[in-house]
Amino acid sequence: MFIGHYGVALAGKSAAPRASLGTWVLAAQWVDLLWPIFLLLGWEHMRVIPGSTGFATLDFYDYPISHSLLADVGWAVAFGVVSFLVYRHVRMALLLGAGVLSHWILDLIVHRPDLPITPGQSERVGLGLWNSPAATMLVEIPLYALGIALYVRTTRACDGIGRYGLGAGLALLLALYLTNLGPPPPNAKVVAYMGLAGWLVVAWAYWVDRHREPVGEEKRHGAPTTQNGA
Repeated sequence: MFIGHYGVALAGKSAAPRASLGTWVLAAQWVDLLWPIFLLLGWEHMRVIPGSTGFATLDFYDYPISHSLLADVGWAVAFGVVSFLVYRHVRMALLLGAGVLSHWILDLIVHRPDLPITPGQSERVGLGLWNSPAATMLVEIPLYALGIALYVRTTRACDGIGRYGLGAGLALLLALYLTNLGPPPPNAKVVAYMGLAGWLVVAWAYWVDRHREPVGEEKRHGAPTTQNGA
């Protein structure tokens, strides 16, 4: 899953608006942000196999540190603890930790059986939605759209960056998602470097979110008055 994870991040901002959209993207994509680093370090492995599924051409045969369920529970707990130390808010920390764990749950839906439960376990799970490109897009695109709708409903742009920067970034993510229907990448190293671009999305989310504010924020600061007091 790709843009579905960003849908979770966008929706998460509506549930816990004190946390930046960048923090929510960091949570929802945490294991996919670590994975290309582990791949380049040789700690995890994958290969490109055209036709391995109808939608994705990647064979994730060894990624227990980033994508086993037990490891992801650990990442979620760690992320939640750090979030609590930063925000001093139990509910927000729990939600952000759940955002990390949501990644494995959504991957379970789309991946073929390649997700380990524990590191070193031979048994793998996955419901295989990627075998059908049409079904994959029917799940991911509405999830992404729902996240956008919730984010836009609960925040408002403070300036052009908050309005047009958001729209341009969201459109680019959708375009990148659709490239999965094109030719496969040449090798695993290229995939890893492409994956590192996810950190740029985190930076974009922090930047854009600084130019938006929660709906109703103006009420807490006092509504502006006109000259006639109306």
